[in-house]
Amino acid sequence: MNMITKKMNTKQFHVTVPAGKRLIAKAVISLEQIKKALENNTIVVVAGSTNGYVAEELLLLIDQIGDFSRSTFFRGVTTGPGKKIDVANASYFNTDIVVEKGKWIKEKTIFEVAQSLGQGDIIVKGANAIDSERKLAGVQIRTANLGPSGPMMQAVIGKRTEVIIPVGLEKRVFGNIAEIVLKVNAPSTDGMRMLPLSGTIITELEAIEMLTGTSAELVAGGGIYGGEGGCWIAITGTEEQLHIATNIINSVINEPPFGD
Repeated sequence: MNMITKKMNTKQFHVTVPAGKRLIAKAVISLEQIKKALENNTIVVVAGSTNGYVAEELLLLIDQIGDFSRSTFFRGVTTGPGKKIDVANASYFNTDIVVEKGKWIKEKTIFEVAQSLGQGDIIVKGANAIDSERKLAGVQIRTANLGPSGPMMQAVIGKRTEVIIPVGLEKRVFGNIAEIVLKVNAPSTDGMRMLPLSGTIITELEAIEMLTGTSAELVAGGGIYGGEGGCWIAITGTEEQLHIATNIINSVINEPPFGD
């Protein structure tokens, strides 16, 4: 039997942090389990800057975007020196997006719905660290009651609710998250604690592979004038796959910086 092997080529792209967030969000809503949950189950998108893009794409998909604004869709947030956020006027601060059988149920959060979640339901939770080698994420914890991570873990571990973790490559860490957790959670350590989290982790690399069928690899990073924190990604695939990848990346490449 003659086997015809398609020629594989590699193309490199620079993906900024905001473009990466948009790319990840598009990949999340393309998941089959998300589509299934929209018909029969509940999806909870826990507030966070990357999850703001996920919530936006999800609400656009079900045509219920309403007055949603991802610019204030977070709880704890890290800003640059001297930068402050007026949370008093942040309409979606400290809230979540809850979609039950395809309908956005406003003014509900993970705290109200966690006890009712179970198998088939999905929680989308961002992270502050990603250990790609061990497929583990880390969530920084500011409060003794674990914040939204408390009820989330009751549903995830107690009731086997699926967790999807959108997290950008700019949050990658070097080393074992389990060891990092031991250090930052130690009684002698000051500052935030960390919760290790496993689930379906989606970075820019997984997003590209999911949306195009290619393979993607981080090969370099950085930049200036808006390119800070960005990643150079090498994408390998057939000519047709690379054409699809080029179109998808070009569709998000001009995503403005957060807050613009």
